[in-house]
Amino acid sequence: MVMLIAEPDVEHRLIAQRQADGIDQHDEVWEGVYFVSPIANNEHQGLTSGLVGVMQFVVDWKGLGRSFPGVNVTDQEIDWTKNYRVPDVAVFLNGNHAEDRQTHFLGGPDFAVEIVSSGDRSLEKLPFYSQVGVRELLIIDRNPWALELYRRGEGELALLGHSTIEHPQMLPSLVLPLKFRLVTGIARPQIEISHNDGKQQWLI
Repeated sequence: MVMLIAEPDVEHRLIAQRQADGIDQHDEVWEGVYFVSPIANNEHQGLTSGLVGVMQFVVDWKGLGRSFPGVNVTDQEIDWTKNYRVPDVAVFLNGNHAEDRQTHFLGGPDFAVEIVSSGDRSLEKLPFYSQVGVRELLIIDRNPWALELYRRGEGELALLGHSTIEHPQMLPSLVLPLKFRLVTGIARPQIEISHNDGKQQWLI
């Protein structure tokens, strides 16, 4: 069910309350339309933490760039709050032309991750991510479980590969020295991340 609030006073009160409660971290504005994102469940947060941990080890600690567990990304030079998205994980490598403006980045990360939750619109963000210059996007679907890796080609992000339990295809990144695939786990499928050095591997 989708609720459209056309009463400005109600809208302002709702947004202010979400900010006061600290549950607006992943809310977004799509060309002036405020999107209230579902609160991430424990599984979602665990995936985010695990992925950021790997990115920090591979990128941040090696001095190759910076990784974030959610960050505001916009294409707006003046008022960024008019149009922005919040990827679950964002990696900005050295040399990335996005501007860090403290509250947000003007321009996209080199590598982004979207973890799909019920009711969100992760796939609908692809045109925006293409526009702001995201080079690769990993989408983690959990119903049913699947990984999809998108890569920016002729200006747009295009599907590179698909990994499921039935078909655990390895998805190699050209942006990071990593490759991803879905593997069988005990409680749920797990994301296997392998370093290109052949020595390091993580299960999330």
